[in-house]
Amino acid sequence: MKSKTISEQYLGLQTDLHKNPNYGMASLSFAPIVADLIRLSKAQTVSDYGAGKQRLLEGLQKEGISNLTYLPYDPVFPEYGLAKPADLVCCIDVLEHIEPEMLDAVLKELAEITVKLGFFSVHMGPAEKKLADGRNAHLIQQPSSWLS
Repeated sequence: MKSKTISEQYLGLQTDLHKNPNYGMASLSFAPIVADLIRLSKAQTVSDYGAGKQRLLEGLQKEGISNLTYLPYDPVFPEYGLAKPADLVCCIDVLEHIEPEMLDAVLKELAEITVKLGFFSVHMGPAEKKLADGRNAHLIQQPSSWLS
């Protein structure tokens, strides 16, 4: 049985945040790095874990990456389906948004879908945006040493 990776309450808060057109822009700035990883690793499939509005795909297309199977996953967008295994798994500025009690389940899921290579970026400080309940959008704000 799959472990739960997000609570219903938090899913609602994230759904509200995703209505902001400027929420989830980080993937665009990381797209050149991901494009290089795709070229170097010869990845044929990319799983975008926490894909939001699929801005990574947009950025990869601008980088000239076109012959690729792109597999978005985001619980806010159920139409994407479940997280799927891929040669390269990208999780860009997502882990800091995970509910702390769900982090182990999310990391387990990421490990299960990573076939060859994973690219993960984690913002360590507070976000500019707030959740509707007043909390900072970055639920996990820890130094990098905390992740080891």
